[in-house]
Amino acid sequence: MNATPELAARPGTTAAVPWLEQLARHRVLATLLFFAAVPWILPYHSLAINILIFGLYAVGFNLLFGYTGMLSFGHAAFLGVGAYAAGILIAQHGVPWWLAILMAIGITALVALVIGMLAIRTRGIYFAMVTLALAQCVYFIVYQMPASGGENGLRGVNVTEVSLLGLKLNLLDPMQKYYFILVFVGISMALLSRILASPFGGVIEAIRENEARARACGFNIERSKLLSFVLSAIFCGLAGALNAIHLSTVPIETLHYSMSGMVVMLCLLGGMGTYFGPFVGTALFLLVQDVLSLYTENWQFYVGAIFVFFVLFFPKGVWGTLLERIRRER
Repeated sequence: MNATPELAARPGTTAAVPWLEQLARHRVLATLLFFAAVPWILPYHSLAINILIFGLYAVGFNLLFGYTGMLSFGHAAFLGVGAYAAGILIAQHGVPWWLAILMAIGITALVALVIGMLAIRTRGIYFAMVTLALAQCVYFIVYQMPASGGENGLRGVNVTEVSLLGLKLNLLDPMQKYYFILVFVGISMALLSRILASPFGGVIEAIRENEARARACGFNIERSKLLSFVLSAIFCGLAGALNAIHLSTVPIETLHYSMSGMVVMLCLLGGMGTYFGPFVGTALFLLVQDVLSLYTENWQFYVGAIFVFFVLFFPKGVWGTLLERIRRER
């Protein structure tokens, strides 16, 4: 497996740091080992679970924004569709949790395919606005569905015990729930690593760098964009399904446009176009939010100020800037 682009040596720079190259080659294993220790470091387990779920949401968005160069303001639609699809199947139709997750991913992919076929006809700010508008359409469709619970949200998504890899896990135990979710995050990160190391990964990065040149090289730009859009939505839909199981409920706010704005912030804080950056941005955002909300009701103001600070002084994000400095010091 090839090293991640952000860790490899670049023209005009010194060779990549050897230990960093090794870390890049085994990035999936390194990610899993790191997250295996996270619940023992953070003050409480629910924060660790939220970092996994919303980090996965940011990973999906980063595939489209960071690697393909397409800014979407409508990704809350995929998080919400995944959550509602899994929640309704479990709570109202008695579908097993594992089948509900698979079906939620499939439903999210279909919704993304429809939205993507309409949205990729545009580019730049027009693409962002079209995705926002279509996501709001999804919001109101789900809001009007009797099965969704309307403004009260969906309740009764009760999954208290699961069998996974021959083990019975009690999801009422936060630690067991964390490692249950970590299994899906690990599979997702392995899939992402494979996507980025494939020829398709090179194509979407070529589109990000210079779409006209990529088109001149003979690549099918529209098909590649659409595939990237759907794959991005699949990661987000999985995050939504896991969040529904975690909370045992699905708030209508999951589909709100503020969730689309939040994921942009998570990606920029961590470092767009980096493999691990979305999790760094998610952890930073949730930790700051958690600490500040203890002292003030106006925590959004301070989170916004901190975000502006990082955008100005860490334009490549926390993780991206850290990697850049390591390369410079080499």
